[in-house]
Parts: sequence; C-alpha cells; structure tokens
Amino acid sequence: MTSGHPLPRDPEPTLTIAEVAERTGLSHDTLRYYEKAGLIERVGRTTGNQRRYEAADLVWLEFLLRLRETGMPIAGMQRYARLRAQGNASVADRLAMLREHRAELTDRIRALRRNARALDAKIDHYERLLDGQPGTEDPT
Repeated sequence: MTSGHPLPRDPEPTLTIAEVAERTGLSHDTLRYYEKAGLIERVGRTTGNQRRYEAADLVWLEFLLRLRETGMPIAGMQRYARLRAQGNASVADRLAMLREHRAELTDRIRALRRNARALDAKIDHYERLLDGQPGTEDPT
C-alpha cells in the first residue's frame, strides 16, 4: 500500500575503478595518476573510501583519451582541465586551445600522409624487384 508519495529515486549508479578501467582501457594506476595530476577532479568515495566514478567522469575520461591519442601532452591536458574547472568563464580559452591543437593535428596528419605515400612507393619498388621487373638499385 502506498501513501501517495513518490518513492525516492535511487541515485545515479556509479562505477568502481575496476569498471572504469575495463571501459576505458586505462589501468588502475593510470586512473589514480590522472586524479593526482589534476586531470580528473576528485572522484567520489564510498564510506569504505573506495572510488566511485559517475557517468560524467566517464565522459570526461573519454575526452581526455582523445586529447592524449591526438598527441596533446599531459601539461596541455592539465591546463585544459584547470580551465574546464573554471566553468563558462574559460570557454574562450578552451576554444583557443582546442583550435590550436586541431591545427597541430592537421599538420601531423598531412605529414603522416606524406610519409605513407613515401612508404607505399618504396613497397611498390621492392615488389617490382621481387617480381623480376627491372629497376635501379636502391640504397635503402
């Protein structure tokens, strides 16, 4: 029998460090380091002092991983995290940082494509030599 009052909702589920490690591919040590380095705000704790990550923490970690995978150094990630912690007051600075990082990424992509074309040419050259097609001797 209900009293007509809604039942309290369960708080949003949280994740253990093991669950976050499994979902992100980061080790427990890396997650702890990210917290200590200021990349992740202090993670909530249970009464037993176990870390409990919220969904928003996971979204933030996924973005940090993108920054890392695109070559942003830890110091840059830390600067971005500090700006993020300031809220909307830092939007212009964060935008400028991301634009600069994107420009650097674009330059690296161009260089990688150039290098890939050079490797493809070298592979083609060696394949022709192995097929008995005449070619010049290659010093590399």
